Amino acid sequence: MSSHREAPEISKDPVADNTDTYAFVSPDRPDTVTLISNYVPLEEPPGGPNFFEFGNDVLYEILIDNDGDGLADVTYQFRFQTQVGNPNTFLYNTGPITSISSANWNRKQFYSVTVVDANGNSTALGSGLACPPCNVGPRSTPDYENLAQQAVHSLSGGIKVFAGQRAEGFYVDLGSIFDLGALRPFQNLHLIPLPATQGVNGTQGLNVHTIAIQVPKTLLTSDGSNPTKESDSRSVIGVWARASRRKALIIEGNGQFDEAGPWVQVSRLAEPLINEVIIPMGKKDFWNSQYPVNDSQFVKYYAHPELAGLLPVLYPGVFPNLAAYTKPRADLEAILLTGIPSGIIPGFQNFTSKTPSDLLRLNIAIPPSANPNILGILGGDLAGFPNGRRVFDDTVTIEIRAIAGVTIPLVDPSFKPDGAAGLVDDFNPPQIPQGVHYQQEFPYLGVPIGGFQSQPHPVS
Repeated sequence: MSSHREAPEISKDPVADNTDTYAFVSPDRPDTVTLISNYVPLEEPPGGPNFFEFGNDVLYEILIDNDGDGLADVTYQFRFQTQVGNPNTFLYNTGPITSISSANWNRKQFYSVTVVDANGNSTALGSGLACPPCNVGPRSTPDYENLAQQAVHSLSGGIKVFAGQRAEGFYVDLGSIFDLGALRPFQNLHLIPLPATQGVNGTQGLNVHTIAIQVPKTLLTSDGSNPTKESDSRSVIGVWARASRRKALIIEGNGQFDEAGPWVQVSRLAEPLINEVIIPMGKKDFWNSQYPVNDSQFVKYYAHPELAGLLPVLYPGVFPNLAAYTKPRADLEAILLTGIPSGIIPGFQNFTSKTPSDLLRLNIAIPPSANPNILGILGGDLAGFPNGRRVFDDTVTIEIRAIAGVTIPLVDPSFKPDGAAGLVDDFNPPQIPQGVHYQQEFPYLGVPIGGFQSQPHPVS
């Protein structure tokens, strides 16, 4: 006898839950675009003896829509395989790992890369590609930066790939923002008085697992062109990432398992924080199962975001323009679901179509900025978020300010945002927090923190 039950909402699947997606014109190779998808959130570096890794049973994909219909026209697929050298030891490594082929590394991961076109035709780009090990410490991984560089693979057609552990580049005051929107350091705005203090980066000292691919622009556009004018409709691509599992899992009595059936999408992500802040709890798993082309059913959550309605309540008297929070937010719909048309921001557009779709919209004709601003377009930097997303963009500040009304003048020039809308900020002045680091070349996210070198998080 069996019974059908609803799946639990917002279930956590670390190896299949996409934590961040990035898309930007490569600053050191401006004829290419770098696409990044992160998994396994909030990795504590001292993770032994069973260190973090990708799932052998997960299909990871980075997808590109180049004609604005919310469907994939180019898809890069990644499949992983774990190889255990000595099954009779519990050790991840039995000596120093000085190369990605070292016999001392006992649990290696390899992967394949396949590209699929809009008609479903597949082409293998590479197989047997080695991941680097996790950063264990100075005895086990004595020269980790060099070790990880060995795992940057060049494929035919000018493509580069990397898959492995990286330092978490997404910075956010998690402890503050999810405590009823307590935004440090501007404590004078709060209903409940709190001691004045600077923002605290809740992801400092943590790692993630990164899949990154760098692709020539001509392989991503609808006609193989390399647009140089931002007004050219061919210059805009939409990007998202997803993970899928087989529909059936059969667990054998000997501890082995078999998979069967078609692939089923279990997570997706494009614009940051949509699943966390915009989509309500009861819809999160359903939202994760849907393709961007179906996102018209979620427009009401963008048009009336819950956080926008809460801000005047959590900060009484600070946001006097209450009417702005009850009207449909056409500005957020444009930024997050259709792209910004030409004529609204001088020298910029990333409009795909009127089809609402959660996509990172990147105008590849806009070159990398010589002087990047972490506030992206809000900071006058047209190469930054929400034009795609770079690894260092302060997406939390940008999105909170947008929800607080800073972007309403894009669709209503007569609207004057409340003064506080420009103040909400996790870090003041806006800057990359101390301890967050990146690198200047692919894969751009910094060297992961070693387990031995990590420091415990303070407990108050």
